[in-house]
Amino acid sequence: MADIVLNVEVREQTGTGAARTVRRSGKVPGVLYGGGQDPVAISVPANEFRKALYTGKLLGHLVTLKYGKETQPVIAKAIDMHPVTDEPWHFDLYRVDAHQQIKISVPVHFINHEESPGLKRGGTLNVVRHDVELSCPADAIPEELIFDLTGLEIGDTIRISGFDLPKGVEATVDRDFVIATLAGSSAQAAQDAAADAESSGPTGETAA
Repeated sequence: MADIVLNVEVREQTGTGAARTVRRSGKVPGVLYGGGQDPVAISVPANEFRKALYTGKLLGHLVTLKYGKETQPVIAKAIDMHPVTDEPWHFDLYRVDAHQQIKISVPVHFINHEESPGLKRGGTLNVVRHDVELSCPADAIPEELIFDLTGLEIGDTIRISGFDLPKGVEATVDRDFVIATLAGSSAQAAQDAAADAESSGPTGETAA
């Protein structure tokens, strides 16, 4: 089951004024959706919500919602932050079954930049997708997708097939799409051209 437990209260009133009242009482307003049931307006104590949020395991992860003695696995899919104070302002939770197959976006990270010959030569890692939508069990959502850049050269392309996805997890797009490319800089291209010229004879043929 999920590591994070959110103790919620049901809100009797909805709307901007009601949400403002909830915030003044030291709570964060939210809405519980999904599961073939009607939406329910809820709230969570602000200090508890902040603590869960700052673990980095709230948004996009399986969370246990607790209301009295009842519990429900949910996914936190959206969290709005105040534009000035950067405090949590509103959240959306979605009901799921713990083993239900869901679609969710997971961040992509790259490691071992210093082990890439292409990057050492001045190449640039151009990231096309910073996250990838995956289909996976609600209780087995990957924290992130990691790609090892060791050995990558300028001109190499990183595709989804290059990632080792866990069992039961697959991309929702049914093709081998591009995640990132390793491109050469204009300065590196000039250096390569100069090197080619130096190794060629006056007729353009390789010198002996």
